[in-house]
Amino acid sequence: MSWEPAPNRQFAWTPAVRFFLSTGESVRFRRGCMLAGLLAFFIALFASMMLTVPVRALALRVGMVDPPGPRKVHMQPIPLLGGLAMYGGVMLAIVFAFDGAARAQSVGIVTGATLVAVVGFLDDRGWLHHQIKLFVGMPLAACILLASGIHAQAFELFVPGRAGYWLDVALTVFWVVAITASFSILDHMDGLCAGVAATASFFFALLAFLNGQIVVSTLAAAIFGAATGFLRWNFKPAKIFMGDGGAMFLGFLMATLALKLRLSQGNHASALLAPLLILGVTIFDTTLVTISRARRGLLPFAAPGKDHAAHRLANLGLGQRGAVLTLYLLGAASGASAIWVCYIPSRAALLLAAIVIAAMLFAVAMLEKAPYERQAAKT
Repeated sequence: MSWEPAPNRQFAWTPAVRFFLSTGESVRFRRGCMLAGLLAFFIALFASMMLTVPVRALALRVGMVDPPGPRKVHMQPIPLLGGLAMYGGVMLAIVFAFDGAARAQSVGIVTGATLVAVVGFLDDRGWLHHQIKLFVGMPLAACILLASGIHAQAFELFVPGRAGYWLDVALTVFWVVAITASFSILDHMDGLCAGVAATASFFFALLAFLNGQIVVSTLAAAIFGAATGFLRWNFKPAKIFMGDGGAMFLGFLMATLALKLRLSQGNHASALLAPLLILGVTIFDTTLVTISRARRGLLPFAAPGKDHAAHRLANLGLGQRGAVLTLYLLGAASGASAIWVCYIPSRAALLLAAIVIAAMLFAVAMLEKAPYERQAAKT
């Protein structure tokens, strides 16, 4: 995935930036980039942490709670709507940490993120069928990104003409829907979705900073802060859940960061592989449940159950906290690999991709043997 350079000169640095890597101009640029990111992080962190308290009270007042059930791990009703606090944290960071030009560039992102969040909150309330969010809300949000000029650049590198562009359009829609949906189903254990998103956004922020993308690094820092602040209330034992609104909001932003990320150094293989590695945990979990449920005749995104990677790890003796922390560590290792892959030759990057795919399939096969609760196919 990559992002076309933005037209505004303040945020679209050309290769000339690399010429100044050893000069005072580069030092000032990097210092400004870091300060913007830190400001966004702390605004989102404290806003998300503080907003969670009134949001929790609101959820209890209007009856938006998640009751316990056979497919869930909590034993008492837990308030939903936590995603509203993270949404507020990210939006406040955009308002106060971005200047006017950067905010203008973010209009499409904010619009798409707002759309998926609203669709998710309506689904939490029980006012929408789950297929609406998958086949209407998420694709429409992807189209908003396309309209704002954000799209994948993969096929265009190899397929000439309009055919390459339209293939990338299709890839963009698929990518946004897949990652948004994968975060939606990842929210099944206390602290898991928020922690995985926080880890991924940290590495997006770091990689964007190293490549001179102040808008991307600042937005990622805001998401990092919002998810981390929410973890104060969401880590086991959770006092509030983010709900589908929060999970879809985070997933859409993760997909967008991957599309916006571009590397000022490295090669095409590294540029495509780095976002996949950063999002390795959620891609692995989605792959696991997709393969596992398909083998049992179930629809992967329409058959909720305790058969995710975290459930299986917990059943192996790690417990819920141990399983969640293990996936945090896996996300950190995968993110560190994304940084490393940017500095290796193309052949080495392709070899790493092959190794990662083989390791992921091996892990899927091993976890398929772990104990988990099997859903019955609907008749």
